Amino acid sequence: MVSDSARRARWRRYWDRHSKTYDREMRFFDRVLFGDTRSWICQQATGEVLEVAIGTGLNLEHYPSDVALTGIELSPDMLVIARRRADDLGRQVELRVGDAEALDIPSATFDTVVCTFSLCAIPDHHKALTEMTRILRPGGVLLLADHVASSDRVLRASQRVLELVTIPLGGEHFRRRPIEHVRDAGVRIERHDRFAAGIVERLAARRPID
Repeated sequence: MVSDSARRARWRRYWDRHSKTYDREMRFFDRVLFGDTRSWICQQATGEVLEVAIGTGLNLEHYPSDVALTGIELSPDMLVIARRRADDLGRQVELRVGDAEALDIPSATFDTVVCTFSLCAIPDHHKALTEMTRILRPGGVLLLADHVASSDRVLRASQRVLELVTIPLGGEHFRRRPIEHVRDAGVRIERHDRFAAGIVERLAARRPID
């Protein structure tokens, strides 16, 4: 049986290699599928902000200028690109190598937690969402966007077939619905949008104060 540490090391190597083509692939999906989702998510961020799985920093240009931004990412090679992008934008951001499933961050630390198009590839996305909720301050906002199980039955069947390849290859899931776990966690959903045959879902949810 493969240990968790060996599995993490494998995914880290995978994303390090993938960092060379990641921007080109994601820019394509931004144009044809995701639309204005990055700005929709990031413009709602306030105060001290953590972006989980920041990748190469494609969201950096969309944040308000007055937020205090921290980004964590499993892949060191992704972070090298994110640092270069932040410097080019003149954007102040603290970047750290970290695991979304075990955030080395005290509880109730951030006003906003962001995760875009990454929960699909985090092995235990339930654990990652629990961690994101934990580090939110009471009244803080969780901002999520991802590709999810389509609302169309035929497309869902296609996603199921696609996962036969993508999950073993790179841990990529197409039929997850993070919103279900957010609801179960008792975080109050304030904004929700789903489009492109239900494939793209984005939400803003607030951690209760009490």
